[in-house]
This record gives sequence, structure tokens and C-alpha cells, in this order.
Amino acid sequence: MPDTPISSIAFIGLGAMGAPMAENLVKRQFRVTGFDMREAARDALAAAGGQAAPNAAEAAKGADALVLMVVNAAQARAVLFEAGALAALAPDATVILMATCPPGEAEAIAAEVTKTGRHFIDAPVSGGVKGAQGGTLTIMVGAAPESFARAKPVLDALGDKVFHVGEKPGQGATVKTVNQLLCGVHIAVAAEALSLAEKAGIDGRLLFEIMGGSAASSWMLRDRGPRMQEPDPVVASAVDIFVKDLGIVLDAGRAAKVALPLAASAHQMFLAASGLGHGGRDDSQVVRAYRALNAKPANDA
Repeated sequence: MPDTPISSIAFIGLGAMGAPMAENLVKRQFRVTGFDMREAARDALAAAGGQAAPNAAEAAKGADALVLMVVNAAQARAVLFEAGALAALAPDATVILMATCPPGEAEAIAAEVTKTGRHFIDAPVSGGVKGAQGGTLTIMVGAAPESFARAKPVLDALGDKVFHVGEKPGQGATVKTVNQLLCGVHIAVAAEALSLAEKAGIDGRLLFEIMGGSAASSWMLRDRGPRMQEPDPVVASAVDIFVKDLGIVLDAGRAAKVALPLAASAHQMFLAASGLGHGGRDDSQVVRAYRALNAKPANDA
């Protein structure tokens, strides 16, 4: 085990997933100082027993670890290098990047962090808001073994399925990219199946009840299918998240010269839903793009 265990954590990004993740660290007796652009998010962390900081550098000042639960690699870079969070950390601190980033970006950020003598953990997550709240996230880690060992207690506080998938930063991001490929395609194909059934006059709820118990089922079909029936479901993950994540999938495919035709088709449907004005809606609402595509002709209305 590492000689100097992590006790103080800076947490940047107190959004729908980040806020409960930071609170879980507080519950596990870590000293957590957080920053988010939204004052209400900072206040909520303070009310949960953490500390709020006025900016990212103040949150990171002297901390043993920095958790980045931001939107993308550009935000991670801004926090680390422009806002001064990296320089503010303790000299042997660990940076834990948990955002969904292109593998090449995770590798490049890691190189800049480790040349300062600090550890870097490429650790994207899956499990959504429920997983963040329950501490049951799946965490896919690419990191040197000694760095992984040092960060393991922090990761265990956030997820109950922590996998060391490789010793190089970028490998965790690659596994998350594959995960998002499967998730996005599963949601889109469920919406496509529903569109066919609806066109034939079959009740969607009945369809998903049947499919959910058949060989055609998937976790995404069972979870998103019922939400496709709701007029405006609560947003667990937005359409625009899959516009971004499937874009990362396609970028990774281009970099590796791997053809990903199903991912490309799914990306187009999420992009269409966003273009129709539904980018902020729950990702199940990709079905709206299918409904628009398959609308009855005006003379049949």
C-alpha cells in the first residue's frame, strides 16, 4: 500500500453526478473541498459536510488528490492548467480524471500532469446519477500500478465495480468509449424498434414489456424504453451527452482506422433529435427524431 494515503480531496464539478460523488467521499471521512461555477452546488457540498472554495485553485491548494468530474477534456485542461489547480496541489498529489474524454486527450493530459511529479488516474465512470448517489458506479481505470494503488480507496468510495483495465492513461477512456458505443446504439435501436411498432398500431408499453423479457432485451431497452413513452421524462442523461460521446466514439474509430457504421448511424439520430430542439431532454427522447422521420404524410393526417 502507498506510504502516504490520500486524506484531502479537491473535487471540481458538482453537477448531477459530481455532487453525490463528492458527498460520498465526505461520508467516507475524506476531507473534501469542492468547486463548481454554481454557488448553489458549492453551498450544497458545504451543507453535506464538505468545504466550498471560491475557485478551482483554492479548492486544490495543498490537496492530496484532485477529482475532475467535468464535462470534457477542454474543461479538464482549463481547470488544471489555466485555473492553476495542478500547481496548487501537493507535490506528490494524484489527479483523477473521471470525465468522458477521447483516449488521446486523456493520454496527453496525463503526460503534462506526470511531468510535474504527480500521479495521474484515467478513470471514467458509468452508472449515471443513480450509481453516483449509491456509490455503485463502474469505474474503468488506466494508470500505473503504484498510482492505482494510491487512488484505490478514493475510487472504492465512489464505485463498487472498479476495474484496472490497463497501465497506461487513455486505456480507461478507451473502455468508456466502447461502453458509450454500446449504450448509444442500444438506445437508438430501441427507439427504432418502437417506431416500427407504433407505425403498425402496436402499444409501445406492451412492446417493451414483451421485449424486456425476451432474447431481444438489453439493460438500456428496459431502462429507456418506458421513458420513451413519457411525454417529458426526468432527465437522467441528456440527448446532447450522446451527441458528444458518440462523437468521441467516432473520433476514436478514425484514429484507430476502425469502421463503426452502427455508431455513426446512432450518432446521426441523436444529432437529429438535438437539431429538433431536444438536446436538453432525456436521452430516451432520441425517439422524437424517429417520430419526426416517420411522421404520417400531411394528406394522411
